[in-house]
Amino acid sequence: MSIKPYNVLAALTDLVDLYWDDPVAFAEDMLGFDPDNWQRKAMSDVSKYPRTSVRSGQGVGKTAFEAALVMWFLCCRPNPKVVCTAPTKQQLHDVLWAEVAKWLEKSLVKNLLKWTKTKIYMVGHEERWFATARTATKPENMQGFHEDYMLFIVDEASGVADPIMEAILGTLSGDENKLLMCGNPTRTSGVFYDSHNRDRAKFRTHKVDSRDSKRTSRENIEMLIEKYGADSDVIRVRVFGEFPKAEADAFIPLELAETAASAKVEVSGDILHLGVDVARFGDDETVIAPRIGMKVFPLQCYNKQDTMVTAGRVIAAGRETMKLYPRLRRVEIKVDDSGVGGGVTDRLNEVIAEEGLSGWRVIPVNNGSKPIDDEQDHYENRGTESWAIMRTVLQEAFSKYLQGEPMGIELPPDERLITQLSQRKYRMTSKGRIALERKEDMKKRGLDSPDRADAVILSFVTEPDMQYSNQRPSGW
Repeated sequence: MSIKPYNVLAALTDLVDLYWDDPVAFAEDMLGFDPDNWQRKAMSDVSKYPRTSVRSGQGVGKTAFEAALVMWFLCCRPNPKVVCTAPTKQQLHDVLWAEVAKWLEKSLVKNLLKWTKTKIYMVGHEERWFATARTATKPENMQGFHEDYMLFIVDEASGVADPIMEAILGTLSGDENKLLMCGNPTRTSGVFYDSHNRDRAKFRTHKVDSRDSKRTSRENIEMLIEKYGADSDVIRVRVFGEFPKAEADAFIPLELAETAASAKVEVSGDILHLGVDVARFGDDETVIAPRIGMKVFPLQCYNKQDTMVTAGRVIAAGRETMKLYPRLRRVEIKVDDSGVGGGVTDRLNEVIAEEGLSGWRVIPVNNGSKPIDDEQDHYENRGTESWAIMRTVLQEAFSKYLQGEPMGIELPPDERLITQLSQRKYRMTSKGRIALERKEDMKKRGLDSPDRADAVILSFVTEPDMQYSNQRPSGW
């Protein structure tokens, strides 16, 4: 089929006649797209039913599938509106919207549709016939759309807050209005989770295992399973396309870490916090975690460094960050002071004195010591208490996020960090205190020492001389 730019109406009539209820054939004929079996089935469901929900592992072709449906709906419905959304600007514009541009450019319908950074419209019908990209940050972004033929595509749907999903559902009131949700199943609550559970009867649902896809790397999947274990939440979510087990003894739920790792917050405050976890063994990592306000920057990780080199790297990290953010006035270095960390603390204090670094100070933290709030008798030691403070910060931020507010805390999108935060368990002692799983026991389960998680948590610890009732980290 050859489409001439000067005969748009005739071309559209042909497309509607041929592909109205057949997006699979449209994708094959017009886009040169070869759908997998799951894509064929899900495409067919989108054409026939009002609500479709797809949960999957990573790398199975969700984004190309969504892009094909955007163009099918635009070409095969009169005066349609397609609204694409995702939790983050990066996921929406750099991934999904870029994928639409890629397929459009090599398609047979590229003369019919005009692509811009935020909109794709039918040539000659810009005002009523279009697809648009709206980040899922507030409910009002999803409102105000009304058309007989409308399609909402929600990418990474697990990460979209309920008030925003409720606004979308409220918008889709017409007989030919459709909803497609896709994503890794990271949360055990929310509209996406419910679509595969209690509301399953209202949706056409699909589960896609990465092992069943021709688009994924078998070698990479085997490496992940060997590293994290087939029964871990990381593998359940990112390979099997299953929701996390949400084990009762997991100290920090995966969905909290995942959501914080996909959030974006502005740098605020004039204090640089450096959490420093010093490696004790050859395979462990020495990790420096820089934080300003509620934004944690990419971690600096090293193996087999002596205390002198580690101290030098910490000083360098502080100086480099202060150059990037001139408004910083103080540097607080929180070091795990037990074991070999004590040598790093001593050397840092020497360098600060020798160099006359005004506004710099070292705060040694002994995770095995008594909790700061010892009178409450909740936690076995300070290390457990520090993890609990971090968990509270994440829980409160996530609670706001579920109400449609920004997450309010940003962690780096570091897979090992997310895993370490979400896989550490806890137990109750005979005295009724909460105790974190020991690092030695984590290694027996085949897991890494949680060095990255510990460094991040160190960057959030409160100072021993601060009143515990005001325990929010600086910048909160």
